[in-house]
This record gives sequence, C-alpha cells and structure tokens, in this order.
Amino acid sequence: MALSTFLLLVVIGVLGGFASGLLGLGGGIIMVPFMLIFLNYSQQQAQGTSLAILAVPVTFISAYNYYQDGEINWKYALIMALCFIVGGYFGSKLAITINQALLKKIFGVVMLIVGLKMIFGK
Repeated sequence: MALSTFLLLVVIGVLGGFASGLLGLGGGIIMVPFMLIFLNYSQQQAQGTSLAILAVPVTFISAYNYYQDGEINWKYALIMALCFIVGGYFGSKLAITINQALLKKIFGVVMLIVGLKMIFGK
C-alpha cells in the first residue's frame, strides 16, 4: 500500500469517526463520498466498507460516551436496534443487487433531503 493511500485512509477514518461522535451521523455520510471520490470505490464497496468500519469501534466508543452522560434512552434504543437489524439485512440485500448508478442517486437524494430538512426545518 502506498503511503499516500494509507494517509488518505487515515484522514477518511478520522473525519468519519469525528462526524459520528460529534453529530451521531454514523460516519458513512462522510466516509462513503470520500471513498467514492478519492479511492474510486463502487457505491457498494464504499457502503460495505463504511458499515464494516462503524460496526463496533466507533459505535461502541461513541455510545459509551453518551451513556456516561445519561443521554441514551435504552428502551427506545432497543426497539430501534431490533428493527435496525431487519432493515439492515433487507437494505443491504437490495443494495448489492441494484445498479451502482441508481444506488448512487438514491444515496445522494437521501443526503440532500436530510441536509435540506436540517438546514430549513424547525
């Protein structure tokens, strides 16, 4: 692996982890576009890699910090987590079967809608 690639991976990882911890974004909103642009990953590769990265280390550490501050509603979290497993299974099955161009558009539209809602919403 080239040093430049290694450094790029470090930057993407740090930015994704920072965004996840700071904003609760899941990091993928930062890492997926960076992997598409700078690593020339397919949409499926970027999403799969992002999920693999976030699965344990960032999620556990970030959630623990929020837990220490009393900022987690465990009842709601458990209900959503169980549903998240089902949604994640079917969503990932769909993502690996549909056309990459369509998946990129879906990802972009979701990011745009969420961004606009956060900027212009109440």
